[in-house]
Amino acid sequence: MKKDTLPPLGSHMSIAGGVDRAPARAASVGCTAMQIFVKNNNRWEGPPITGEQARRFPEELAAAGLRLEHVFAHTGYLINLASPKEDVARKSIAALEDELRRCQQLHLPGIVLHPGAHLGTGRDAAIETIAKRAHRIFSRLPDGPTRLLLETTAGTGTNLGGPFEDLRDLLAAIDLPGRMGVCLDTCHIFAAGYDIRTPEAYRKTMTQFGRIVGFKNLRAVHLNDSKHPLGSHKDRHEHIGQGHLGGEAFRSLLTDRRMRKVPMSLETEKDKEMTEDRINLERLRRLARRNAR
Repeated sequence: MKKDTLPPLGSHMSIAGGVDRAPARAASVGCTAMQIFVKNNNRWEGPPITGEQARRFPEELAAAGLRLEHVFAHTGYLINLASPKEDVARKSIAALEDELRRCQQLHLPGIVLHPGAHLGTGRDAAIETIAKRAHRIFSRLPDGPTRLLLETTAGTGTNLGGPFEDLRDLLAAIDLPGRMGVCLDTCHIFAAGYDIRTPEAYRKTMTQFGRIVGFKNLRAVHLNDSKHPLGSHKDRHEHIGQGHLGGEAFRSLLTDRRMRKVPMSLETEKDKEMTEDRINLERLRRLARRNAR
């Protein structure tokens, strides 16, 4: 398979020392795409991105051979726009607004968000709540390039995003198509019960995704194998080809013409030298070459 027919492939990169340090890390393992956090992912607040870091970020991307449209962010894990708890809701709204502003500062095309957990209030009420809070946030932000990308989830507990219909209904309720999108996670959809292990299963699942969510909304993909079997509702990532998904699922994904311009990022564990990133990225490229469409 020719290099330019592969989707942009990369991994989640550390921003230790500043966001401008991430591109060089990505380049060192051969990334053509990249996901980052824009602040500490397990804290509500964080130090600002400095003007110097923002200025250097595109310069470092260029030096790394990375295109800005192939870079996206992920929100912190504390954010829950569906929370019925007033303190969590207040902090979530403030944190998401802050992270969107940081992304706009870097001109990133998207930031991935877990839709949220309703904690017992019910799906429909949660969708309405998320939509209202998203509107409140966007009303305070200037127009910018950054879309909010709702992620498919494993559907654990009261978390929204397991069924494709959750994303469809959230996008419809928010009704801001120019500011929204979707991120598909391979481990998550498998854990939620969508099989992609064989070409036939992949076609069936992606036909559902296209009909319910729409490929026009797909802006990013997370490439993760699964430590647990189909329909487990457990969000545990495994290295490519070493989990219950297996290599065939990723071959189908990487050779799907509808995916060729969608940036894709690993979210698998790695050591300080990022050895596993190199192995997983090469494994993905080898899988794509073996059965190009």
